[in-house]
Amino acid sequence: MISPRLAVLAVALTGCATADRVKNLEDRVDALEKKVDQLKAAPAGKGGKKATSADEAAANELYGEISKAVGAGDYDTAKKKLAELDQKYAGTTAAKRAGKLRAELKVIGKEVPSDWAGKIDEWYQGSASDVDLTKGTTLIVFWEVWCPHCRREVPKLKDTYEKYHGKGLGVVGLTRITKSATPEKVRDFIKEQEIPYPIAKENGELASYFNVSGIPAAALVKDGKIVWRGHPARLTDELLTKNL
Repeated sequence: MISPRLAVLAVALTGCATADRVKNLEDRVDALEKKVDQLKAAPAGKGGKKATSADEAAANELYGEISKAVGAGDYDTAKKKLAELDQKYAGTTAAKRAGKLRAELKVIGKEVPSDWAGKIDEWYQGSASDVDLTKGTTLIVFWEVWCPHCRREVPKLKDTYEKYHGKGLGVVGLTRITKSATPEKVRDFIKEQEIPYPIAKENGELASYFNVSGIPAAALVKDGKIVWRGHPARLTDELLTKNL
């Protein structure tokens, strides 16, 4: 039976439109109406309503608390506050921005793969014998030679290495040689920057295991277990000292 909203259309088409055509038009209208209803029902913020400026402000404050807890290595607090952010302010900008923090927190406590060395394709400086992820503390840095943000972190990483290597910190840089990168460019960069720590090409499995979705990215491993994940610029002296 044709619905009232299509009655006028049916009359206009009398003599030239078939019942099948009218039915097809009605089905399309029904589909569009359902889609509109779904969009209206989709939660945009707290309580299924559009996020207000107050929601955004509260979410931003909570996001700051989460970041601070992560920086201090207080992961239990960070996870609790992240759950609160997801529950109360799911549709806010801060909640969406927290996606990377979720991925980073997810790997905390994971054991480093025992066969990690088998996922290395080539060493450009140093060797597997120079890196022991099962004992002591090692900072793993994921980077690419074409990445300006990665290049900007190198001087800081060199300072970190020189400051803490004598206290037991190991550092290793891992690249996948993507985009315009080549082994030759990596070797030239190592020489140009006088990088003191081992550098290797991995096959992508380690980046995936450590939930790396953007570079530069870093992970702190202590006695075979991941104890911190994040951007290398967020690594603090307090956190390093705590894990040495």
